[in-house]
Amino acid sequence: MSQISLPFDWHGATGHGASGTGDFLVSDANRLAVAHLERWRDWPLSVGVLIGPPLSGRSTLARHFARRSGGDIIDDAQGVDDHRLFHAWNEAQTTRRPLLMVGTMPPVCWAVTLPDLASRLAAVPHVAIGQPDEALAHALICRAFDRAGASYAPDVPDWLLRRVERRYDALAQVTGLLDRAALSSGRKISVAMAKEALQAAGFLPIVPPAPSTDQRE
Repeated sequence: MSQISLPFDWHGATGHGASGTGDFLVSDANRLAVAHLERWRDWPLSVGVLIGPPLSGRSTLARHFARRSGGDIIDDAQGVDDHRLFHAWNEAQTTRRPLLMVGTMPPVCWAVTLPDLASRLAAVPHVAIGQPDEALAHALICRAFDRAGASYAPDVPDWLLRRVERRYDALAQVTGLLDRAALSSGRKISVAMAKEALQAAGFLPIVPPAPSTDQRE
């Protein structure tokens, strides 16, 4: 895994291991999306669509794209008025200035009522950011703790990976919870502390201790 930081380092977005604390982490979960935005000059219609789940970094990636290409972005495009989208589409074709529409769902799921806009959106290539793979999830956990200044044991990220749903929002919620627990208690985030905090918050089932095997009376 690699990173993209300012300025947008398109061609640095390769590799397989975790690295650094850049602004946008690149892994197999988002590599195709990065590559598609890198090739904006080859887009046949000067318009692209980027979709991704909440907290996936889609807006950050879109802003980097705009800085690099000089293009425009429409964030949360699935909730934007049809006429605004239609006008932006036409302007992109006229000026050849690239336009990136960003959302959480593919265009076929948008509540579009203008037939002309619907047909245009159907012709637009779109790319998706997937939920984090293991390498990206591990890096996101570490980066969240590092940015918060939280002290944590080296085995905590791997322990969390085996117990927390691999979604951007779930990882953000859990790391935020553990950071707050560490601040309030003054404790380092250890596996024992994480288990205690997550059980108290209902993230993990409370497992009763195993029965004693001591046979002495």
